[in-house]
Amino acid sequence: MNTIFSHLCYMRIENYISDLLYRYECVTVPGFGSFLTQHRPAKVHYTTNAFYPPSKSVSFNEQLKSNDGLLTKHIAETQEIPYEDASKKIETAVLSWKKALEDEEVLEFKNIGELSLNQDKKIIFQPSYHTNYLTSSFGFSSFVSPSITREELKKEVEVLEEKAPIAFTPEKRKNRSYLKYAAIFLLALSAGTVGYRYVNTYTAQRAQVAQQEAQEQVEKDIQKATFFDTTPLEIPSITVKVEKEPLKYHIVGGAFRVEENADKKVRQLREKGYDAERIGKNKYGLHQVTYASFTTVPEALKSLRKIKRTESPEAWLLVDEID
Repeated sequence: MNTIFSHLCYMRIENYISDLLYRYECVTVPGFGSFLTQHRPAKVHYTTNAFYPPSKSVSFNEQLKSNDGLLTKHIAETQEIPYEDASKKIETAVLSWKKALEDEEVLEFKNIGELSLNQDKKIIFQPSYHTNYLTSSFGFSSFVSPSITREELKKEVEVLEEKAPIAFTPEKRKNRSYLKYAAIFLLALSAGTVGYRYVNTYTAQRAQVAQQEAQEQVEKDIQKATFFDTTPLEIPSITVKVEKEPLKYHIVGGAFRVEENADKKVRQLREKGYDAERIGKNKYGLHQVTYASFTTVPEALKSLRKIKRTESPEAWLLVDEID
């Protein structure tokens, strides 16, 4: 079964079958069988690193022999001959195909596949993989790409982000001198977080003590007024002044050359519910616009992650103090 059958009559019909497979899922050759197509998604062969685009796989079913008129009509219109003449051409080709198969020859249909008989006299079809009949994948071809060695840095970055939640500005990236201070800075920031919490606690305690002392003084004045003097006593109001913490951590949403564009961005972000502000120009003369500003690192990081996820992956954290 090594002889490949070749004849002009079936070669011509083969081209018509191939044309129709681009447009239809079933092309029936009356009295012989049907060629069927089925959509196949894109795939990757992980052993050979080969990438294959979406395609149509071709199969053959010899049970579907009834004439649906599709192939006959296509041949008649293409060759501009009567329908009956096209039908006779198909019948002649089918007879020659069957004779070749009975003689244990292999039918080779270009761009479609090969047909042969097995020991049970059943037609076996071996599809060709040189043609992709899926029109949406026109121009795509399979290719082999060398495997990519990926550095697993994502987890390390997340850990560093928790310990040192600082994003270097574009200006600082150009000056690589920060690299030699990075390790010292990270350690200092880690220690500074603990110190920062201590300062907050100390400030709150001082405010509470001051308020308590003032209250005690007021009570003493009230007692004096009650037991030693019948004259109404004016009790002074007590004001405890607590220094406001600066907004040092800013989530930057953009930098604009034109001031009007920066104002427009501020309005858009405020309409979305953000406390957007312009925080002045950077060293390049660009007007920087923030989503919001925070006094603590955890608050800023929490908001930054949410904005990156829901609004803009390009948002970044600037450490500075608004004048």
